[in-house]
Amino acid sequence: MSTQAQARLEQAPDRGGRAQPMLIASHLKRYFPIRGGVLNRTVAEVKAVDDISFTVLKGETLGVVGESGCGKSTLARLLMHLLPRDSGDIIFDGDAVGQLHGLPLRDLRRNMQMVFQDSYSSLNPRLPIEQSVAYAPRVHGMGRAQAKRTARELLQRVGLRPELFAGRYPHELSGGQKQRVNIARALALNPRMLILDEAVSALDKSVEAQVLNLLGTLKREFELTYMFISHDLHVVQYISDRVMVMYLGQVVELGPVDAIYAHPRHPYTAALLDCRLTVDPATRIETPPLVGDPPNPINPPSGCRFRTRCPHAERICEERMPLLGEWNNRPESHLVACHMVHAGSGHSKAPPGGLH
Repeated sequence: MSTQAQARLEQAPDRGGRAQPMLIASHLKRYFPIRGGVLNRTVAEVKAVDDISFTVLKGETLGVVGESGCGKSTLARLLMHLLPRDSGDIIFDGDAVGQLHGLPLRDLRRNMQMVFQDSYSSLNPRLPIEQSVAYAPRVHGMGRAQAKRTARELLQRVGLRPELFAGRYPHELSGGQKQRVNIARALALNPRMLILDEAVSALDKSVEAQVLNLLGTLKREFELTYMFISHDLHVVQYISDRVMVMYLGQVVELGPVDAIYAHPRHPYTAALLDCRLTVDPATRIETPPLVGDPPNPINPPSGCRFRTRCPHAERICEERMPLLGEWNNRPESHLVACHMVHAGSGHSKAPPGGLH
């Protein structure tokens, strides 16, 4: 075990034990106002994140998927307090964040870090990468010499030899190398959880595989918890333990990765999985699984927000918003927000293998 991993285990023990979730998000909301008129008043709101609740267990990787604009990145920034939330609660290992006598924001940032999608713009172009990695430890009180040693050890750990890369600037690195620097920088404070927002989406497939393998190795070595946001369903299936599917600012399905990929219960999840690229000619389809654009988030449809694109929608879908409920009382907690599959709703239309 590396010095950094050992330090993390000694400095940040599990406050609530292994059974305590690492992160609990409860009824999070974030609306962006749209202003207009002579007085610049709020005339409408974009409902980017609308009443989302979920947990992230210690040591797991929670994958988050959905179409562009569904609120994945906004959710990540709410969890990191890069954006203020309109309502809702965030609990990190049993401690409420941002409340009186709760976990201070400084301690949250030490324990939870984020790797951004754009590997270049997230680095300071005027700082050598060694200084970029050492910056956060210096801000949190670490001495200059120790911060430099920490930065060099982490660069070595992510596959960048310090004697070759420590003095280079971001524009001198490839995309994969810049993302490795961002991973090293996220690990510099010995965090317990990483939020990875499209961390491999801009990389070539060969480099993507290397970074994914690196993330798996670092997770085991540092005993990390991941929240992995991506639009690539193959990558999410490879790296995740559970998957959360978002649509238009809400969660529509949440459960174990094997269960969701084998038997998706929500029609939106099934359509997303049917859109995956494949080289198998036997799986060709003549009609697209999902047509049309998502509705306007300023004025979403009443009831179920997916009903305007759903082939199984009925009147109840227009009248009532479905709640995220457990399907068939499964022990692995496969949660679905759909009137057609909720047990006991009286409107079950789902075939045994899932909606397709």
